[in-house]
Amino acid sequence: MIWNAKIIILFIIVVNLKDKFIMKPTLLILAAGLGSRYGGLKQMDPIGPSGEVIMDYSIFDAIKAGFGKVVFVIRRDIESDFKEMFLDKLSQFVEVDYVFQDLDMIPSGMHLPEKRKKPWGTGHAMLVAEEKIDGPFAVINADDYYGPLSYKVMADFLINNSEKENLFSMVGFQLDKTLSEYGHVARGVCETNNNQFLVSIEERLNITKGSQGIYYLDESDKEVPLTGKETVSMNFWGFQQNVFKYLNEYFRDFMEEFGSHPKKEFFIPLAAARLIENQVARFQVLQSGESWFGVTYKDDKPRVIKEIMTRVDKGIYPKKLWSK
Repeated sequence: MIWNAKIIILFIIVVNLKDKFIMKPTLLILAAGLGSRYGGLKQMDPIGPSGEVIMDYSIFDAIKAGFGKVVFVIRRDIESDFKEMFLDKLSQFVEVDYVFQDLDMIPSGMHLPEKRKKPWGTGHAMLVAEEKIDGPFAVINADDYYGPLSYKVMADFLINNSEKENLFSMVGFQLDKTLSEYGHVARGVCETNNNQFLVSIEERLNITKGSQGIYYLDESDKEVPLTGKETVSMNFWGFQQNVFKYLNEYFRDFMEEFGSHPKKEFFIPLAAARLIENQVARFQVLQSGESWFGVTYKDDKPRVIKEIMTRVDKGIYPKKLWSK
């Protein structure tokens, strides 16, 4: 009995030490976009009962799932608003940091085109945060609600595969659960193999839910039908830290080809497609069963408020999210 007790105590010590030294993943939030269709800075628009924004719920879910740090990518002109809304509040619950996405953050030896005003895209936003990332991390959009289970499956994946340098992931959503009633959207439509690894991802523009079903417009403006059951990317990605080695290379290639273009953007799905094509990384497509929602258009806001209040009423979230 004494020996068994010693074994039990030793097991508890080992488990506690393991938990202590597990590197909790980082959540990287892309919050530098203006949201021109929405008509304002939608990342800062309150939708919760105590003034919470969508990012608050994302961070709450991430902390609960096991993320240990949050890094924001923002513009310089919103720094003071950002600090007021997030830094002091969140620092009581999780490590918080931020980085700016500036147009002149380009590879050495290259010049910023005079007419360029549009940001370089989500891949570039991810790249500017390189110095703030020291382990496995997930990337999300600031204005998208992904649901608690999405953060859980991602956190589990990143923690359990932290030693597998070239194994990445993406949370997939069913297309018909990601559409807006008030206009067209763009989605990365995914093809997977039997083992749920990403084979390809195709950006489909002008996806619309009409009276005849769901369709997108091809390059000749022809309506191409979709079933609505397709798996799509909503920009919820999981990476190991070594992805930046490839991302720097791919962004330099992008700049050499499109650096003088006034609007071309370097998107994360473009980098993911190249990683797959070059066979240097695999992406496991994770399924959480959650329904996505967000504020693509101003008319989407009432639905978002209703969805959040439904979850508050069910006890998924407290009425005041950050009260201790």
